[in-house]
Amino acid sequence: MPNLYLFSKKGSYGKQHHSIFPTVTRVNASSLSTGCYPGSHGLMGNTVYFPQIKETAGLNTGDAEELNKIAEATDNHLLTAVSLGEVLEQNGSRLFVFSSGSTGQALMQNHKVSGGAIINTTMILPESMKTKILGEIGAVPAGLGKHRWLTDAVIKYGLTLDGPLVSTLWYGDPDGAAHKNGIGSPEAVESIKYVDEQFGRIIKSLQLKGLDKNFNIVISSDHGFVTHVGKQGLADFLISKGFKKDKESTDVVVAEGAIYVKNHDSQIIKNIVAALQGQDWVGGIYTKNQDNTNIKGSVEGTLSFETIRWDHPGRSGDILVDMNWNDNKNGAGYAGTSFARGVAGHGGFSPYEIHIALLASGPSFKKKFNGNLPTSNIDIIPTVLHLHNLTIPQQMDGRVMYELLKGKAPKGTPNKAKLELLKTEVNLPWGVYKLELERSVLGKYNYPNYTKVVRDGKK
Repeated sequence: MPNLYLFSKKGSYGKQHHSIFPTVTRVNASSLSTGCYPGSHGLMGNTVYFPQIKETAGLNTGDAEELNKIAEATDNHLLTAVSLGEVLEQNGSRLFVFSSGSTGQALMQNHKVSGGAIINTTMILPESMKTKILGEIGAVPAGLGKHRWLTDAVIKYGLTLDGPLVSTLWYGDPDGAAHKNGIGSPEAVESIKYVDEQFGRIIKSLQLKGLDKNFNIVISSDHGFVTHVGKQGLADFLISKGFKKDKESTDVVVAEGAIYVKNHDSQIIKNIVAALQGQDWVGGIYTKNQDNTNIKGSVEGTLSFETIRWDHPGRSGDILVDMNWNDNKNGAGYAGTSFARGVAGHGGFSPYEIHIALLASGPSFKKKFNGNLPTSNIDIIPTVLHLHNLTIPQQMDGRVMYELLKGKAPKGTPNKAKLELLKTEVNLPWGVYKLELERSVLGKYNYPNYTKVVRDGKK
């Protein structure tokens, strides 16, 4: 990625940047659009459970049509936090979303299409713009060419002084290629090279137009990646152990790693947790808060939803389960392995999935600067609003990344972080299940780095 590499050397580089857990696409798309954790914005996973829509299973948030069902069923509260698009519209400005990812990902970036537009390779909103855009940019090509088409749209509609105040650009690769073919596969490497070429076109276009001093660019991702080696599925396990009757039953419903128990039966919840704690393929387990001050969950040996900011008052499940991980390398030499099923992916709490890149350059950012304070995807939108002198909604969980910006930070801004280790354990017939969560603490903000499970006495 020569273009991205050169970009990284010119501006600010956040060396301690974090994805939001669960480290899946639509959770992070929602966090990137709201500056909030899922406990605030209410989009709890790539698959979410709304029994009023479908009682037997979760909904796929990658499909905008499924998201529209949620909006309709919740009085247009698909998200329970205000988004960047809404803030910009209230201030007479616009947000354009450019995306070659899923329609669901694109919609979560501006879920009310507030005063702007969504230009996705398979969906254009508002519909009234579709004919114009396809007429000016042309039909969307297949394969990697869709990223070039999207870049053409960014250059035409986004890189102009009379265009949107803020644009977001989301390339669907290398995510798609890595899921299908693995990390370091020829297909994944090819996709990385291709999107880097498109990024290079954007930089060159800004320079040719004389606009490189007018635009700030912030680059991150939604998550990291690990190799998958798992054989066991969560729902299948619960069925095999008699906790769930069958795949269509409503006694226990599984939506990704979230488990919803009918009537929130505390004894069934405890029994499920105990069974999972004995499985080597299971990593961290989280339950509802024991009380307002305790980091431990309601079931012994679990951490609370509050510690991972998954504590939504109406949408959290009864149990959240992560897959276990280790440092093993894949055939291409890339470390990080998860016991989730598939070829390669993300969603877990390993450092390989949590720790991601943050690059920023432009007239507002320091040059050739390495930032060592912890940051995460929820900090990007507050920083963007600050750069435009717009009021940051109080409900946003993120902070302004003053350390990356030119000028002095306000008095009292924290400038030193410390590591904190949260621990819990439980004695079981086979031995001891221990769960640890390491997080970086910066003033009133904390950034989970990873969780780790140890089973002592397990044969």
